[in-house]
Amino acid sequence: MLMTSNKIVQQPYAMSWIVLLAALSALGPLSIDMYLSALPAMAADFGVSTQMVSNSLPAYFFGLAVGQLIYGPISDRIGRKPPLYFGLCLYIGASLLCVFAQDEWSLIAARVLQALGGCVGVVMARAAIRDRLDMHSAAQAFASMMIVTAIAPIIAPSLGAWILKFYEWNTIFLVLMGCGLLSLACVHFLFKETLEPERRLKLNFQQVLSLYRSIFQDPSFRRPLYAGCFSGAVMFCYISASSAILMDHYHFTEQQFAYAFGANAVGIMLFSTLNKRLAGRFSILQRLKIGSYLQFAGVSALILLGWLDVNSVLWVLPGMFVIVAAIGFTGPNAMALAMAEQGERAGTASAIMGSMQFVCGLLGGVLLNFMLWQALLNMALIMLVFVCISAWTIFKIKMPSLKNA
Repeated sequence: MLMTSNKIVQQPYAMSWIVLLAALSALGPLSIDMYLSALPAMAADFGVSTQMVSNSLPAYFFGLAVGQLIYGPISDRIGRKPPLYFGLCLYIGASLLCVFAQDEWSLIAARVLQALGGCVGVVMARAAIRDRLDMHSAAQAFASMMIVTAIAPIIAPSLGAWILKFYEWNTIFLVLMGCGLLSLACVHFLFKETLEPERRLKLNFQQVLSLYRSIFQDPSFRRPLYAGCFSGAVMFCYISASSAILMDHYHFTEQQFAYAFGANAVGIMLFSTLNKRLAGRFSILQRLKIGSYLQFAGVSALILLGWLDVNSVLWVLPGMFVIVAAIGFTGPNAMALAMAEQGERAGTASAIMGSMQFVCGLLGGVLLNFMLWQALLNMALIMLVFVCISAWTIFKIKMPSLKNA
């Protein structure tokens, strides 16, 4: 990759580089999805409801949101590699705390710390892509990374269910600690710095706040930001509610739940692949709209099924599949559009986008506690609000750079 002071010259990127970035980003999905099938067992162990233990999910989203806001500007100042060392060490220590959690509150506190460490990978991965690639190449790279990253939620629930067959739920967090150690080794031996010293920003705290404000006020960033965050937040609503819907309401076993969850992750891979193949026929914005249409159709179906209180899960699963899989269209394209004009601010811009996405996920998880209907309808109604906000912002995106997108 050749660079001038502010310009990036497009060159092909190595797939091995994308796999490394995806592996660093995969700590998030692994940490979220691997213990989902254990929630009922954890609730029984702590003597509380499954929904109460499920609050450790929005707690994790909170840590992800806060952590990314910290790592972004720091990485723009000191580079991408040092924050990776710190974050991964914090993740490893927090995973060990989760192993020894004695009640739901100590688990929630440990999960916040775990998220504060684990979120560093996804921030640095997005920033590294923007450091090296232009908008069109970045959209392809983000789609490639999503294909690889989607492997994590495919295998994570099944791995968690398999662990529960032989061990207690605490063992899941020991496995996650091992994943953190492996990621740390990969960073040390394989990750090469992508932000040269001459391109780093010299920021103090006041300047960081000013940088956040200036980025957020940029319409070329703000509109794709909202589109990507709210479309992505529907997945976090699904994650927060899936155990209650599939295991409590439809009586899925741990293994059946893992298969259903993994199928939706396969959908993200398939739609991300289709998104890449359609790059020659549709612009980035057009592909973003396709994802929005698909999500709206899936959410509409789930609202109808929830309102009718359908007893057969065979009608529910396709709706969930379409909603989650459509992120293969919305995620990469919204990310590429938002990051296109950020240049040296890529780390901070990446942090804002990632943080906002998890703030929306946190909001969805909290709202589920106050909805009055059955779990499926509650989830679908919150998803509908998020999808409508996303669609509204997508159709307001009018950037000069899209003429040739």
